[in-house]
Amino acid sequence: MDPPIGQERRAPVTPTSSSRYNRRRSSGSRDERYRSDVHTEAVQAALAKHKERKMAVPMPSKRRSLVVQTSMDAYTPPDTSSGSEGEGQGEGDEEEGRDGEEEDGGGGGGTSSSREGSISMEHWITRAIHGTSSTTTTTSSTASSSSSSTRSGGSGAAASRLADVLAQHVHISAQHRNRHHHRHKTENHSAPPDVTGYTNTTTDGIQVERSPLSVTSAQRQIPKYGNAELMDTGDGVPVSSRVSAKIQQLVNTLKRPKRPPLREFFVDDFEELLEVQQPDPNQPKAEGAQMVAVQGEKLGVVTNWPPSLEAALQRWGTISPKAPCLTTMDTNGKPLHVLTYGKLWSRSVKVAYNLLHKLGTKQEPLVRPGDRVALVFPNNDPGAFMTAFYGCLLAEVVPVPIEVPLSRKDAGSQQIGFLLGSCGVTVALTSDACLKGLPKSPTGEVQQFKGWPKVLWFVTESKHLSKPPRDWFPYIKDATQDTAYIEYKTCKDGGVLGVTVTRIAMLTHCQSLTQSCSYSEAEIIVNVLDFKKDVGLWHAVQTSVMNMMHVISIPYALMKVNPLSWIQKVCQYKAKVSCVKSRDMHWALVAHRDQRDINLSSLRMLVVADGSNPWSISSCDAFLNVFQTKGLKPEVICPCASSPEALTVAIQRPVEEGTTPPGRGVLSMQGLSHGVIRVDSEEKLSVLTLQDVGSVMPGGVMCVVRLEGVPQLCKTDEIGELCVCTVATGTSYYGLSGMTKNTFEVFPLANNGSSVSDLPFTRTGLLGFIGPAGLIFVAGKMEGLMVVGGRRHNADDIVATALAVEPMKFVYRGRIAVFSITVLHDERIVVVAEQRPDSTEEDSFQWMSRVLQAIDSIHQVGVYCLALVPSNTLPKTPLGGIHLSETKQLFLEGALHPCNVLMCPHTCVTNLPKPRQKQPEIGPASVMVGNLVSGKRIAQASGRDLGQIEDNDQFLFLSEVLQWRAQTTPDHVLYTLLNSRGTIASSLTCVQLHKRAEKIAAILAERGHLQDGDHVALVYPPGIDLIAAFYGCLYAGCVPITVRPPHPQNISTTLPTVKMIVEVSRSVCVMTTQVISKLLRSKEASATVDVRTWPPIMDTDDLPKKKPPLLHKPSNPDTLAYLDFSVSTTGMLAGVKMSHTATSAFCRSIKLQCELYPSREVAICLDPYCGLGFVLWCLCSVYSGHQSILIPPSELEVNPALWLSAVSQYKVRDTFCSYSVMELCTKGLGLQTDSLKSRGLDLSRVRTCVVVAEERPRTALTQSFSKLFKDLGLHPRAVSTSFGCRVNLAICLQGTSGPDPTTVYVDMRALRHDRVRLVERGSPHSLSLMESGKILPGVRIIIANPETKGPMGESHLGEIWVHSGHNASGYFTVYGDEALQSDHFSSRLSFGDTQTVWARTGYLGFLRRTELTDACGERHDALYVVGALEEAMELRGMRYHPIDIETSVIRTHKSIIECAVFTWTNLLVVVVELDGSEQEALDLVPLVTNVVLEEHYLIVGVVVVVDIGVIPINSRGEKQRMHLRDGFLADQLDPIYVAYNM
Repeated sequence: MDPPIGQERRAPVTPTSSSRYNRRRSSGSRDERYRSDVHTEAVQAALAKHKERKMAVPMPSKRRSLVVQTSMDAYTPPDTSSGSEGEGQGEGDEEEGRDGEEEDGGGGGGTSSSREGSISMEHWITRAIHGTSSTTTTTSSTASSSSSSTRSGGSGAAASRLADVLAQHVHISAQHRNRHHHRHKTENHSAPPDVTGYTNTTTDGIQVERSPLSVTSAQRQIPKYGNAELMDTGDGVPVSSRVSAKIQQLVNTLKRPKRPPLREFFVDDFEELLEVQQPDPNQPKAEGAQMVAVQGEKLGVVTNWPPSLEAALQRWGTISPKAPCLTTMDTNGKPLHVLTYGKLWSRSVKVAYNLLHKLGTKQEPLVRPGDRVALVFPNNDPGAFMTAFYGCLLAEVVPVPIEVPLSRKDAGSQQIGFLLGSCGVTVALTSDACLKGLPKSPTGEVQQFKGWPKVLWFVTESKHLSKPPRDWFPYIKDATQDTAYIEYKTCKDGGVLGVTVTRIAMLTHCQSLTQSCSYSEAEIIVNVLDFKKDVGLWHAVQTSVMNMMHVISIPYALMKVNPLSWIQKVCQYKAKVSCVKSRDMHWALVAHRDQRDINLSSLRMLVVADGSNPWSISSCDAFLNVFQTKGLKPEVICPCASSPEALTVAIQRPVEEGTTPPGRGVLSMQGLSHGVIRVDSEEKLSVLTLQDVGSVMPGGVMCVVRLEGVPQLCKTDEIGELCVCTVATGTSYYGLSGMTKNTFEVFPLANNGSSVSDLPFTRTGLLGFIGPAGLIFVAGKMEGLMVVGGRRHNADDIVATALAVEPMKFVYRGRIAVFSITVLHDERIVVVAEQRPDSTEEDSFQWMSRVLQAIDSIHQVGVYCLALVPSNTLPKTPLGGIHLSETKQLFLEGALHPCNVLMCPHTCVTNLPKPRQKQPEIGPASVMVGNLVSGKRIAQASGRDLGQIEDNDQFLFLSEVLQWRAQTTPDHVLYTLLNSRGTIASSLTCVQLHKRAEKIAAILAERGHLQDGDHVALVYPPGIDLIAAFYGCLYAGCVPITVRPPHPQNISTTLPTVKMIVEVSRSVCVMTTQVISKLLRSKEASATVDVRTWPPIMDTDDLPKKKPPLLHKPSNPDTLAYLDFSVSTTGMLAGVKMSHTATSAFCRSIKLQCELYPSREVAICLDPYCGLGFVLWCLCSVYSGHQSILIPPSELEVNPALWLSAVSQYKVRDTFCSYSVMELCTKGLGLQTDSLKSRGLDLSRVRTCVVVAEERPRTALTQSFSKLFKDLGLHPRAVSTSFGCRVNLAICLQGTSGPDPTTVYVDMRALRHDRVRLVERGSPHSLSLMESGKILPGVRIIIANPETKGPMGESHLGEIWVHSGHNASGYFTVYGDEALQSDHFSSRLSFGDTQTVWARTGYLGFLRRTELTDACGERHDALYVVGALEEAMELRGMRYHPIDIETSVIRTHKSIIECAVFTWTNLLVVVVELDGSEQEALDLVPLVTNVVLEEHYLIVGVVVVVDIGVIPINSRGEKQRMHLRDGFLADQLDPIYVAYNM
């Protein structure tokens, strides 16, 4: 490294430039410690680069109520007087840089208003230079906005902005759904890709006024689709295209090539490997020689140095008792009281005596020497703190100074409590005033703070203490290895550690500070820092007493009112030394207005406590610029570096006049991110300017070690962690030996493996290097280090870049938190900022876009998530800074409640596994051979044979079976219908059913004049009428179609389906009840459908006494028996044809599987309109003769216990239900199991409880149902599921005999590659799948490849094909799509058994031969259904099932109660229903994105947060994802928030 690190002289500043500086400052209103003109210009230049290319990025859509809320509650001005507000630094400065305190606390005369008002000239100039015109025009109507944008400088960009301005008007839909959408033309920037575009400043000038609308959520009904046509936007674009336009924008943005090339690899397509970031061969590497440890000067022992601090106090207290030790200021800047050395000595002795002798009893003192006690003193009372601190030292008790807890739930107070508990603290010393201010319980005692041990509060004011006896003196000895005090330190993760400092370390540290700073007796020192810890404690409490100095203490409350107070005190007392932070210098600059009487010539040393923060340099320079004319000498500013573990690491000493000023390093950030030091010359945009913090402390040795792995010495041009070896450091983390070893007992190694020294070094937690001439440079803290993609970034640097983005006033008081979270095996950067109360949505979005670009250009790193929260809402440290770990915790828990979020996973996540390449097709022979070689069988299985024919099986037609039963067992009850009270509403015997069917057949013949084979729609509620009407149709030779009646409260959405089925099925008449027949022709109905086009509607309430002349007997068993219409999950209406042969075979198969006989009773709680539900409700009882107890599922909404009570009351052994029924029981009866048990509900007789479904079994639901009702006697083995689909209404059904249903765990990652790999329960990425019931008799199944139609092995996922006597015979469509028909109903394998005709189910699944045996002694084959082929999503060449992603999403946050996912143009869209306040909506966006990345390796494109009940669900309880997709694209969801991830 070149020895002169760009040594700039600090030139004397001419008056003109200094006044210019002032003007410039006056308009700043952010945390200016990070202010660096160079950096600001760099950021602006970087952003200017991006203006050249335009790219539109969709802005999030937000419901109006959300927008109004966030700005309103933020308008409440912060209570600046509160003690927690701006009182200084963050926890031990870790959040230094993130603790944007109050700028000027609202006080300081008229400073704040004048600062806000004067827009600096320079601001205008820079705007002009960057080619933007800002005409600030307020527009409220289309016309004026158009004229304004043409006026704004006439730049070409302005005209193209017209559309945006128009699009920013508020749209109000007809149903009080006030919401607004913004569309933005935004511009794009170079690399990395498509983070966001950002709007050119012209739009900044144009603000669109919004009419203030108040929105009450009460007005919002549960949204139904179909109101798109009611809305129209301001620019005449029909709303339905708005969402699609935004997504199109997003897709366009994402199409652009990404800059970081995705180096991805993949082994077998089975094993997904995440890409490991390969080091870039061109990246800078360290080339210097190995560094040498640097020694500080000898610690010169002065003869009269005291042997210990207590000895020093005793000496001054007795020799010069009148000498002032401490002057405390009040909030008006007047001296409150002066503590002399005599007073400090006598009071400390008194505290020591009382601690040891007045607590507890003589035999059992509460505090013994060596015990730890807490010191709880407010920031405005250094005198009481000092007295207590020295009292503890004299009593040989160990003080643990902590902050005053303000409420029971302070951020981080629980961790402080944990520290106190682990230190065994039982006594807390405090002052009178402080004790009065602590929160009390109703009994007047101090409240127990969260996580704290029980402590005794002990007030240390003299008047409360008893005088020690004449003969009692504290024992004063030389400094030893005993612990003197414990300083707390907050870690990155929020944990609090106690650093123990021994008496000898404390003394040695004071000595080396005295030598470095050349302290002498009676010097006056002004201290602004927190005196309880860190630099404030070391200089103003410890070293000052050792040297009998006079400390002037400035409390934070005074700094808030008058930021110049410390400078005035320096003048007033002619102080030689002052201890400040760069923030205090900045505030003084902001408040400074050419005060005449300021003279800083007395200062010989201005200690800058946070001088190790690289960004403090700008405050130091700015301060010097202004105050050099007031007598401040350039060499006086002395930055220092310190850490809780290593105490003072280095401090710059005041140089003699005339010697060269210390060096500066201008380093490349790119180099730093790779851990190497490169003096930057050409690329001025991304540089970090460092000032040195002096040389090694007297008596110490320092070296720099590598960050990772063993502590190896760095090369000279490499950044590492500074380590020091000296007596004057902490010795351990209290009670944590392991962490202590890693930090306080480090033995750095040279390249040859030898140790640098026999003495241990202490890690300082500071990153940096030792430059030429032994000067120490600090580039950041370990705490703020984020390693992203193998490169290191410092949180402080990113904060600085974000704060330099225009408009700088956007961030409220500079409060920004930057931290990283781990997602998908790498750290991801999150930036959280408080936005000003008056900022608009557009301001926020623009600012966010710019920040992303600036960070990207300057640090070459993508921001994963940028969140804005309302002002004053981030958790604070006791001194008003941002509590970083608490903020991170809230973010990860989804409790941060941001008002704006921008996620950019597409740019940041570059380590996704490689997209799967489809393998070239393999020939049939290879498949056969491959399967043989690997010992895998071809996946096929079958149910048992249908067996011999019994008496009723000789009939080919159900109508004949019914006639036979009516003759042989006329009074046998077939059907019993229950009402919601559980009593019998009606029942039917064989003969009653036969008679009613005859009458209906007569009506059909007479009134309807129907021919053979005419189609009749049956629109009945679930019940007996439906069954009678069905058999009536068979008797009349008509083909019945059962249709679910429209819902009277919901005609607009349910009636169109009825109409559609009636039309598509070509029904020539509709049979129904009187009530429904009126409804079909009602006024409400005519609003939805054309009621004039209904076929004739007949009601069957009053049947004539007539019988038909002749019952119809079908000529051919293959003719149509009935049509089965159903809406699939993808929203397609499909009707299938069921012939008489198939119907009888179906009933026979179920009879055999479930062992159904006339003596049996079966309870059915299903919808009777399609699939297996209809067959069980209407057909099986007639065929098998058993009694069916019918329970309409709608009755359960009134009485959730109805179904289970009926099962118990009728001692039913077999029952069938749907998932919706099971869910209703689980949710509705969850807390009532005890009361049901006491009413005698007993489910122990249930053999089979089958869920009728056409989907993958919902294992979680069936398991929770089994667990919940286990207490009522339900056997967990009894619960199982069935599986059916359109081509075959029931393929599997758990029967009475046969093995219990099995559950397997498969690897989800393998499943995405259509492979089945079984894993152990609980292994990562495992998915539990339950068998879908036993294969029905007469059914054969094979697993085939859906593309090639070849048979597949057992370890493959493929399409389930079925061959059976009860397959449906085809689709019933108006426009017969023959190709589809033959493909779905009569497919043949491409090789192997090519003769058999199979039906394709459209579902993916696999077969497993289990160890269990069937009734016939065969090995049992289990079928596992994974999901519908048409719902599966192809993403990155892999197959994903929506339900898996939805399950992950629902788990992430308690407020997500339902979720549905779908894809649109290769983007994954996740819709979540929010059960909570709208303010939680934005919390969900990062959580959803994280979990889908972590568990599924997918990047979510759009997150849509909607109200409960928006995701449509069909009658079987399945999500209608395609309907949802259409609703989203047509903009009919009324979302609370839509986030477009970039």
